[in-house]
Formats: sequence, C-alpha cells, structure tokens
Amino acid sequence: MGAVTVSKENYLKSILLIKREKGCVRASEIAALMNVTRPSVSHAVHQLERENYIHIDSEKNILLTPIGLKIATSVLERYEVFYKLLLSLGVPNSIASIDAGRIEHVVSEDSFMLLKNMIVIE
Repeated sequence: MGAVTVSKENYLKSILLIKREKGCVRASEIAALMNVTRPSVSHAVHQLERENYIHIDSEKNILLTPIGLKIATSVLERYEVFYKLLLSLGVPNSIASIDAGRIEHVVSEDSFMLLKNMIVIE
C-alpha cells in the first residue's frame, strides 16, 4: 500500500459520502462531487484499487475495502468535528467547510482525540 496522501483521503471520503447518500458509487458521481475530470477520477480510482483501498465490481460500482472504509470514516469524522467547531465559533459556513477540509488532513491523531474529547458540539 502506498502512503495515504491528502488526495487519496479526499477520494475515499467522497466515496463514503456518495455511498451513504446513494447506496452505490460510480466514477461520474465522484467527478461531480469533487469537481474534477473523469480522467482524473479514473487514474485515482485505479491507483486506490491497486493499493487495496477500494474494489471495483463487475458492474463498475466502487466499493470501499475495510482499510479504505476505516480511512474514509476517520477523515470524515475529523471534517465533521472541525466543521461544527468552526461554525460554533461563528465562522461562516463556506469558510468553515474549506478550513475543516484542510485541517482534517494535518492534525495528529493525538491532538484530534484530545480536542474531540474536550469539546461538546451539537
């Protein structure tokens, strides 16, 4: 498995979001959600499959493997915690979304767990 880069984390998180919303995931939906081209998605998806983060079934549905799901869930949780925290501080929605999307990738696990356990966000 290769290093989990910010780009890979974003693809895995997007796959999880689409799966939760629609039940199945296709490359075109990833491209639309992430606002990237289909060739970019194709390249990323093949790389994620080679590294065992996803599986593509015979119907071209994209499925997270257990390790892919673990990473996607962790990144999404980080995003949601930071997004809600920033909103609670009065940061406008659009800025909170962008900032949370950046912070989710750089905070250490230890710092995140301490922060998450310290704050209560509704």
